[in-house]
Amino acid sequence: MPLPRRTFLTGLAGTAGVAAVACSGTTADGVPRDGTTADGTPAPRRDAAADAARRLLPRHWDQLTFRTIPRTGQRDAFRVTGRTGRITVAGTGPATQLAGLRHYLKHTAHANITWAGSQTDLPDRLPAPATVLTGEAGVAHRFVLNDTNDGYTGAYHDWRYWEREIDVLALHGYNEVLVYVGADAVYHRAFQEFGYTDEELRAWIPGPAHQPWWLLQNMAAFPHPVSRQLLDARARLGRRVCDRLRELGMTPVLPGYYGTVPPRFTDKNPGARTVPQGDWVGFARPDWLDPRTGHFARAAAAFYRAQDDLLGPSTMYKMDLLHEGGKPGDVPVGEAARGVEKALRTAHPGATWVILGWQHNPPKALTDAVDKQRMLVVDGLSDRFPDITDRESDWGSTPYTFGSIWNFGGHTVLGANTPDWAALYEKWRTKDGSTLRGISLMPEAADNNPAAFELFSELAWRTGESDLTNWFSEWSHARYGAPDRHAMAAWDILRRTAYGTTRADEWAEGADGLFGARPDLAAASAAAWSPKKLRYDPADFEPALGELLAVRRDLRDSSAYRRDLLDVARQALSNRSRVLLPRIKEAYDAGDTAHFDRLTRDWLDLMALLDRLVATDSRHLLGRWVADARAWGADPQERDRLAYDQLSLLTTWGPRPGANAGLHDYANREWADLVGGLYRLRWTRYFKELRSALTEGREPREIDWFELEDAWTRDPGPLRTHPTGDVHRLATQVRATLSAP
Repeated sequence: MPLPRRTFLTGLAGTAGVAAVACSGTTADGVPRDGTTADGTPAPRRDAAADAARRLLPRHWDQLTFRTIPRTGQRDAFRVTGRTGRITVAGTGPATQLAGLRHYLKHTAHANITWAGSQTDLPDRLPAPATVLTGEAGVAHRFVLNDTNDGYTGAYHDWRYWEREIDVLALHGYNEVLVYVGADAVYHRAFQEFGYTDEELRAWIPGPAHQPWWLLQNMAAFPHPVSRQLLDARARLGRRVCDRLRELGMTPVLPGYYGTVPPRFTDKNPGARTVPQGDWVGFARPDWLDPRTGHFARAAAAFYRAQDDLLGPSTMYKMDLLHEGGKPGDVPVGEAARGVEKALRTAHPGATWVILGWQHNPPKALTDAVDKQRMLVVDGLSDRFPDITDRESDWGSTPYTFGSIWNFGGHTVLGANTPDWAALYEKWRTKDGSTLRGISLMPEAADNNPAAFELFSELAWRTGESDLTNWFSEWSHARYGAPDRHAMAAWDILRRTAYGTTRADEWAEGADGLFGARPDLAAASAAAWSPKKLRYDPADFEPALGELLAVRRDLRDSSAYRRDLLDVARQALSNRSRVLLPRIKEAYDAGDTAHFDRLTRDWLDLMALLDRLVATDSRHLLGRWVADARAWGADPQERDRLAYDQLSLLTTWGPRPGANAGLHDYANREWADLVGGLYRLRWTRYFKELRSALTEGREPREIDWFELEDAWTRDPGPLRTHPTGDVHRLATQVRATLSAP
């Protein structure tokens, strides 16, 4: 039986204060609310769009007026009118008003704000729209962020990051945002009712960078116990994120409870029934509490009480029952689903169960057992496999979204299957009997591929066929602020190459580069589960770099231009690794030491150039990533632990069994001091061993890569935290290097 409710160790003064203000009619920032909705969740704040505009356009916000208009049926809509210097944006809520603002900025002011570079070189007085601008969402659900986002995008972001990210998501029309930050504090509080001590629970909860996979019931207890101060701080941030979303009329999609329990739950709660879940890529999975039982109902009730207190209520809860190999044992899946659903309805009667469409989930046994109209499947495979053609049949007419996961592990790969978006989304939405009710943007890491981000976001607001040639032309105009033939040419090349791939080859992401692979002359990818070859001809891609370099000087000052130039130059260098490595292998196999020496020097020179190139951008600095984690620590020991949690995700991912089972380099990326640090260290060591083997006429000795990687992860040496160098100069050097005979 659960223990009586008592005072909990999670949620001391800071967190308790957050809960208190929620009941007083204010946000965590002390801003008065405008009341509550019919389902009891806080209503949007009337001036929330104006506040966001002030943050996004600090020189022009006072030329904007935002007004609320009634919703027609279930559809969000906006309308933009005005004269020079006085623009009025009307919309059905604050976030929709911001979507209208973005439409105006793109089509009238030719400005661009994304999560990866922006251009807001606006005249002193905002231009008037030539005609009334209108837009209507064709679908109710515009869902964003992957379960893995808090790991691969960064587990240690602060409020400044989240405030900007939320503003940008609202600007792009999203109204449902997955929020994992603070879930650790919820579990910590809830399971103190079931016989667990503070110390036991903090040892079970993984570090923040690894928590997404714990919340997916894949693993636990790695790499170190979390501290109480860290739990409290994350609860406060989670509450602040949720409150801001509510102010803007957006829904925080929170983790629901579907049965994950700490070790020895049955020992502490006699009569409880759990199902062992086995292993996941070298990690022991947490046990699963049988959802048919009273113990499950009580655990779920405690979870939702703690969650409401710490983060506030929602109307959408994400739960992936039996994710990636979960085992039902002798529990019928349909009965388990009904138990999970009943617990959710008891706590939140009108809530929607959100579940990921991934691999074989959700099975029809699950969707057939629940109220389908209160379930939403966010499909992660819409643009992945060509045999996916009828989701209504797959999921028994359960409402679903058209989704994309163009990025795995946070790889710095440019591209997406945009022809599939243009061909499939509207076709699936408008077909007879369609239950497509939204879009779901779910790259495993955010803040990349800005063109794909904007194009996919617009699907929900478009009708009819999409003309990609015209879209990329318009994109280049708004992205840099004015028409430029070189910019248009560059983006047309990118449209036909990196953004011209399709699901015909059963991939949704581009191939990662080989500089980040564990050294092997036969390496075909850095991550075990990534494409083994480029999905377009690199010779067709490289001219885009020359075109971007030729964009006229007065359009080069924005972060948008600098980011795009870096992305294209980096991708061109990365692609060259796939051309050069087979040549190195040929030289080695032929025993041609002179050729081998020259080619391996070329390889290491390209890595050095790549490291200098990406060091020009703060978001490509490994040192920033590690410093973000350290900033959350209360003392030197905790700072070191958090740095290891964050950095290990990019290198070994976990301990030796998981790393060597395929997790190593899953989250590889071409960042400064990662390319020039671990990656260069590995290839230098490897080439040296191969060269010695050639000289001595023997087979090369095996290298314990995990030992090397783990040692480097624990002590990577000095890491840069501030960008250096000029991206245009270095991109010019990249072009010259790649053009050399």
